[in-house]
Amino acid sequence: MCDVADAVLKDDMASMEHPFFSLSKKPETNIRRYQNGDNWIEVVPSVKGLATIYDKDILIYCISQLIAKMNQGYPPSPYIKIIAKELLIFTNRSVGGKDYNALVDALNRLDGTRIRTNVKTGGETEYEGFGLIESYKLRRSDKTGRILEFSVKLSDWVFRSIEKKEVLTLHRDYFRLHKPIERRIYEIARKHCGKQDVWRISLELLKIKCGSHSHIKGFRHDIKKLAEGNYLPDYLVSLEKDVVTFNNRSIGLSHANISLNSFPILDTETYNDARIVAPTYDIYYLEKEWHNWWCESGKPALHSPDKAFIAFCANRYKNKPNP
Repeated sequence: MCDVADAVLKDDMASMEHPFFSLSKKPETNIRRYQNGDNWIEVVPSVKGLATIYDKDILIYCISQLIAKMNQGYPPSPYIKIIAKELLIFTNRSVGGKDYNALVDALNRLDGTRIRTNVKTGGETEYEGFGLIESYKLRRSDKTGRILEFSVKLSDWVFRSIEKKEVLTLHRDYFRLHKPIERRIYEIARKHCGKQDVWRISLELLKIKCGSHSHIKGFRHDIKKLAEGNYLPDYLVSLEKDVVTFNNRSIGLSHANISLNSFPILDTETYNDARIVAPTYDIYYLEKEWHNWWCESGKPALHSPDKAFIAFCANRYKNKPNP
């Protein structure tokens, strides 16, 4: 039973490495194939479409809950029971009727998406096929029609990652990243940059790892916007001559070679304080507005960026409590 309210976010390293999930809001029904030397992976969607990066929230929730239970001394199990409302709250979603219906669609896509791959060992080649989840069943309220709870059996592939703890911790604000490309870029940075000071990758290779179908020009625009916004958790992003650089936020400005005229870096706790003073707002939306104001004001020196941002949020909420 998933009942750890403060479970630390965990994600399996395999799905962070490979682009199994669609970044499109429209159903994607084409087979994806990725090859590296003699090794290949195929991602085969059902008629309902490929599982999306938002559908993955369910898997992240399951993995986070199981790791939390294992850390408490419980043996892991691939069978998981989930209270729908608690999952929606945990993943920063609203609890309206459409959100419950979206869970059903997500489960259908997760259940229908299949992974096929070859594994070469000892002079032999094995072919393997598996799903993102093995099966699911749900219980609805006869009165409202909403899902009350649902059960999931994780695939052996996902469950093996959990048993071996081949997982990484995600920043709590992962679920506040609204665009699919933002979530995917963060996953890749978390997997490859990790706790290193700096990690670099070509724009073209990053596009492949993201699983983006955008033209390279459009993808370059997306990365530029991400770098300008500077709101990705844990990492600073910069783009120069089609090379994308990720700098670990924890090492500070002096080690990251970031210009002092760049957007001020905020402490993680500042976002929590900002949510308290502006409870009805999306903090990252306010951060973008604050960023725009700062740039339009000539990028004045800020003695305390954290206090300045909190004051900005408090003032916005005071003047307009509802977005």
